[in-house]
Amino acid sequence: MTLRDRIRGRLADEVGRIVKEAPFTVGLCYPSPYHVGMSSLGYQRIYRALMEAPGLACERAFLDDECEQDAARLPEHPVTYESLRPIEELPVLAFSVAYELEIAGVVRMLQASRIPPRRRDRDATHPLVIAGGPLTFSNPLPLSGIVDAIVVGEADTRVVEVVEATVALPREQQLDALAAMAHVFVPSRHTVLPPVGAEDNSVLPAYSAIITPHTALANMFLLETERGCSRGCSYCVMRRSTNGGMRIVPSDVVLAAIPRHARRVGLVGAAVSDHPQIVSILNALADRGCEVGLSSLRPDRLATHEDFVQALARVGYRTLTTAMDGTSERMRDQLERRARPKHLLRCAELAKKYGMDRLKLYLMVGTPGETDADVDECIAFSTELSRILPVALGIAPFCPKRNTPLDGAPFAGIDVVDERLERLRRGLRGRVDIRATSARWAWVEYILAQGGEAEGLALLDAVDAGGSFRAYVRAFSRSRPGARRALPVAPG
Repeated sequence: MTLRDRIRGRLADEVGRIVKEAPFTVGLCYPSPYHVGMSSLGYQRIYRALMEAPGLACERAFLDDECEQDAARLPEHPVTYESLRPIEELPVLAFSVAYELEIAGVVRMLQASRIPPRRRDRDATHPLVIAGGPLTFSNPLPLSGIVDAIVVGEADTRVVEVVEATVALPREQQLDALAAMAHVFVPSRHTVLPPVGAEDNSVLPAYSAIITPHTALANMFLLETERGCSRGCSYCVMRRSTNGGMRIVPSDVVLAAIPRHARRVGLVGAAVSDHPQIVSILNALADRGCEVGLSSLRPDRLATHEDFVQALARVGYRTLTTAMDGTSERMRDQLERRARPKHLLRCAELAKKYGMDRLKLYLMVGTPGETDADVDECIAFSTELSRILPVALGIAPFCPKRNTPLDGAPFAGIDVVDERLERLRRGLRGRVDIRATSARWAWVEYILAQGGEAEGLALLDAVDAGGSFRAYVRAFSRSRPGARRALPVAPG
């Protein structure tokens, strides 16, 4: 099936799409496949903002689905969903970038559209390329050799101002106008990133514009119950020091924003379980017959509020998902996490009491100072939990991010992470299900997370060389002296 055929089929199944013609239309691009992009509440919020702005409209485009399985595959020529036009025909391309590895998707979409991916190689005959999204809260500098401007932080309304600043101006004047705006970084004009921008609380909450069955969150209406976080986890960009901490959406506003016809609802935010009315919100949705998913459940909240777990069971939870975070109590203290063994044990007991089938826990390995003894503590404690309820561990290698207290911490090393994962698998074989993300690609993410323009251009070279892990090792070794020293195994 061709890309155009897939687009036609998906459009036929969408509910809520806004149909609009306007004097100025931009391409709203997501550098991952459709099922990922349409699961992003931020992307949907920007879509709504542009489509509701007088005189503006946007058309969506995504990375070709086949690229998710084959990094060396040349994407089909990107076209917009709304009109099937090639994206290079639009005057502005606005990319929403969630994390470092999606920068490769930006490059691949530009290349497939025959738009030079290096900023310095483009001129006024090419679209203006702008980036925003969650990556800008930590370190968007690897994008600076690729895009013309970066909107840093929240952009619910700022995106409209940014696009309006580009209308009917020649390229250099566009860049000057953008450079004069708060929280907008123009690499050709600036040398220092501006602070992370925050929108006024009056724009909250963000909620879905389009519902589609073709995502991991099939036919789910997404809405944020809060923005930001009141906690101080040392590895997290969205900690209490970011944009004033946690901003709560009142429960009546949350419930009023959810359409009565919605049967699947996703409550989104960095600390949804910390909302003071979360239990009453869940029970109200259960009374409507809704199935509900929450994006962040904290074990201390679950363990100390049995009615919370009971409400989760009412809205369809069969797996209770929360976070262990570190492999041991010592590691959790270092990460400034509140979860304690008693909380996680109580979570398992309550999940079993209310008919849930499994406890799923997320954690990191390779945090600074971690030893085999910490991993062994994780094995013993996970075994104890598994005697109460089946347990699954979702494990990610620790990757230090900018704008966090652990910024600049070293990456543990691919061999170290792999050895600890194998130690966990041996110790828990037959008792706990383990799913882990790749240590190799975590290393690539680490180099980008701590890097700048040179690392972004090296990524471009790696994509040109086929996008394999070996290609990234070679590219980073050329662009960043010492990068290979951060790689304690021979690439293969």
